[in-house]
Amino acid sequence: MAITSEMVKELRASTGAGMMDCKKALDETGGDIEAAVDWLRKKGLAAAAKKSSRVASEGLVAVKTDGSVGAVVEVNSETDFVSRNDEFQDFARTLAELGTSVNDVEALMAASYPGAGHAVADELTAKIARIGENMSVRRVAKLAVDQGTVVSYVHNAIADGMGKIGVLVALSSSAGDDVLQGLGKQIAMHIAATAPASLSEDDLDPEYVARERQVLVDQAVQSGKTPEIAEKMVEGRMKKFMKEVVLLEQVFVMDGETIVSQVIENAAKEAGTPITLTAFVRFKLGDGIEKEEKDFAAEVAEQLGR
Repeated sequence: MAITSEMVKELRASTGAGMMDCKKALDETGGDIEAAVDWLRKKGLAAAAKKSSRVASEGLVAVKTDGSVGAVVEVNSETDFVSRNDEFQDFARTLAELGTSVNDVEALMAASYPGAGHAVADELTAKIARIGENMSVRRVAKLAVDQGTVVSYVHNAIADGMGKIGVLVALSSSAGDDVLQGLGKQIAMHIAATAPASLSEDDLDPEYVARERQVLVDQAVQSGKTPEIAEKMVEGRMKKFMKEVVLLEQVFVMDGETIVSQVIENAAKEAGTPITLTAFVRFKLGDGIEKEEKDFAAEVAEQLGR
């Protein structure tokens, strides 16, 4: 019986197994969907479907840089235990390397997984079945410059190039790599600590700015100020707000005095050539994921039960 893409799609939807595994299961069972489900279950590949509803908010952020290009990826698991697993770490490390040649998660999941003969999406399914937890590849970002360096930093790394917070900084310049690496590392550490919302004021989300302004206006009105005084108060507070959330206007945490844009300008003068911070990315593990509260003893007991 000819195996169609619709049959593969149906089997994937019901089992959560990888595309190639579903194709093989259908081949082995002559296209019988129910028999293919049983085949996958016997191989331990359908187990991923049962795990897919469980919240995966732990895991790792992994980074990879190669001269003028760099990537950061977030790979999630259910528990912190799994992030210490060598197989999981190798998976995250490989995805960070693949991330230097893709532009989004969809492209990453479709990329060929090294040495496996199938896509990253299928390797993820196999990992879920083998490790025994729900896992997901949540996001990936790539930075590149025509001339210069992309520098990475991982805060509280638990292995080389991976931890809970990963940062990439793209510096465009003809300055020496030693100069750019040193400057980039310090800026990346600053970003890890301050979590800026944007590189410059122009990059800020207009809705984000409007919401902040409205909050400040409401506060001023509620305090009984006249519209004229309230407007002046808001303008002053908005300037302070910009200095808090815009990277180039933040006070550099390394000295507590100089703003970041001036730090870059000073480094450029010392190097004798312009240096431009063109972009940055900061991934913090689990940002925005609704986490299930669970006490540590219960988590250990659950792991032992598996």
